[in-house]
Amino acid sequence: MPDTPQEKLEFTLTLYPEPVLRKQARPVAAFDEHLRATVDAMFERMRASQGVGLAAPQVGLNQRILVLNPSGEPQDDLALINVTILERSGPLTSFEEGCLSFPDIYAEVKRPQRCRIEAWTPQGERFEREFDGFTSRIVQHEYDHLEGVLLVDRMSPADKARHRAALAALVERYKARSLSGARK
Repeated sequence: MPDTPQEKLEFTLTLYPEPVLRKQARPVAAFDEHLRATVDAMFERMRASQGVGLAAPQVGLNQRILVLNPSGEPQDDLALINVTILERSGPLTSFEEGCLSFPDIYAEVKRPQRCRIEAWTPQGERFEREFDGFTSRIVQHEYDHLEGVLLVDRMSPADKARHRAALAALVERYKARSLSGARK
């Protein structure tokens, strides 16, 4: 059956502590026009939110899709479908990370300098690639989202204490939306 044109998709960000953020994302089964439209809409949401990476759970989708762009240049857009980290290597480096699902919250996170992945393109082509430095950090951060691991899980006790009020405000916002029935 040929791909049919889809209406343009638009996503909003899913904020902590929405349950979808804690679920292990499911593999993508169909490499079709809908997947490509989803990837395009994720890139649009990432750019509109001034992010460098975005995982499908962050827009409410329980799928193994992540998009990233470390430079902001269109030629550096990269979509990873059904990604698996095959290896992490190099020294642990500490770097301040933010997360679109945790607005205005930043924490020092230690991660290995490099990672090697296996993934598929939105067209269904399998590939392996190694990333280093900032790009490796983005891939590992977004991969965490696909596994249900969040920035708050990577925070030191000091960062959790420093952000206690902001984290509590996100929880209260979620509870208020749940009670009003406004949650999607």
